[in-house]
Amino acid sequence: MGSGSKLEGTSALPIRRDPYEVLCVSRDSSDQEIKTAYRKLALKYHPDKNTNNPEAAEQFKEVAFSYGILSDPEKRRQYDNAGFEAIDAEGMDMEIDLSNLGTVNTMFAALFSKLGVPIKTTISANVLEEALNGTVTVRPLPIGTSVSGKVEKQCAHFFGVTINEPQAEAGIVVRVTSTAQSKFKLLYFEQDANAGYGLALQEDSEKTGKITSAGMYFLHFQVYRMDSTLNALAMAKDPEAAFFKRLEGLQPCEVSELKAGTHIFAVYGDNFFKTATYTIEALCVGSYEDTTHKLREIEAQILRKRNELRQFETEYRKALARFQEVTNRYTQEKQSVDELLKQRDSIHSSFTVTKTANNAVGSSGVSNGSSSSSKTLGEDSKAESPMEDGGSDGKDKSAKKKWFNLNLKGSASDKKL
Repeated sequence: MGSGSKLEGTSALPIRRDPYEVLCVSRDSSDQEIKTAYRKLALKYHPDKNTNNPEAAEQFKEVAFSYGILSDPEKRRQYDNAGFEAIDAEGMDMEIDLSNLGTVNTMFAALFSKLGVPIKTTISANVLEEALNGTVTVRPLPIGTSVSGKVEKQCAHFFGVTINEPQAEAGIVVRVTSTAQSKFKLLYFEQDANAGYGLALQEDSEKTGKITSAGMYFLHFQVYRMDSTLNALAMAKDPEAAFFKRLEGLQPCEVSELKAGTHIFAVYGDNFFKTATYTIEALCVGSYEDTTHKLREIEAQILRKRNELRQFETEYRKALARFQEVTNRYTQEKQSVDELLKQRDSIHSSFTVTKTANNAVGSSGVSNGSSSSSKTLGEDSKAESPMEDGGSDGKDKSAKKKWFNLNLKGSASDKKL
């Protein structure tokens, strides 16, 4: 379930003003008062309505940045206690306005989104203004039914869900799915004083399996929404933080129940280029008691696990630092041992090389002498050979002949035997 149209910005201004001053609210203002003030200012400075006004664009960022702090209970508490120093500005995410991106930047944004990088986008000012003026067309969505359709990018289809007292007491769920994996936002509007509709909640679609989906759950107990874009920039800088901060995206929903009457929901096309295909359904959870109980139980487990991970991260960081220290020591010691053994081998080689060189000089003369003597003896033998009886030479020839004329088939006597 979505939080009230949060448009958080990473653009830290050179001189940052007090968020309460920016939104024109007091420090003891309620969440609803802060939200109302934000809506008016965001609509006033929205890029759609101030195309050629760079000052308005900066004011819009300042308003978004301030609301990003005051709309988050934890960040608001940190700011109240220690000011901006306690706020990790780099951890705050930015929403982009598709209407001002241009074709090239829109293509890049679409590519990053396709790769799984969470990119938050603003809702068109035209849609918000038409809703506030009450000029939107609202189609009925009876409880227990579904409606399918296609919505153009940066446009919205509005639906009215009428519930009675028993249904309101049991709880209501509104879900939107897209088998085409379209990007969209599920919006919830509250009745405004001037008969218009003010944006109260928004839920960005998430990919779950082979579909994209978004849902709002009004079950009379605190339900949580998972904001996958929370601290996305900070996690990108520290991949390990992606695990430890994953459950930090679990944020409490601002509305936990609906009263009897007609409530306005909308499906907003959030695709970068094409229309968004969707199916929206509204149902009463009276016949889903087991499922409701399981949801409450599993979210309680997730909250406990989040607290455990916060403690474990501290332990892990300390162990990791120690591991890095030991690993560096290991590398240094290994290099030191390798170098010492290398020097030892070099010294051994020096002894071996010197001995071989000396032996080579001495043995060179002996070898030459032996060779000379051998050669002389050989020549003497050859010289004496003609003086000897020719029988020896004949004997050698006879032996060779006898060798090559071996009777391999056997003699006549052998055959007789």
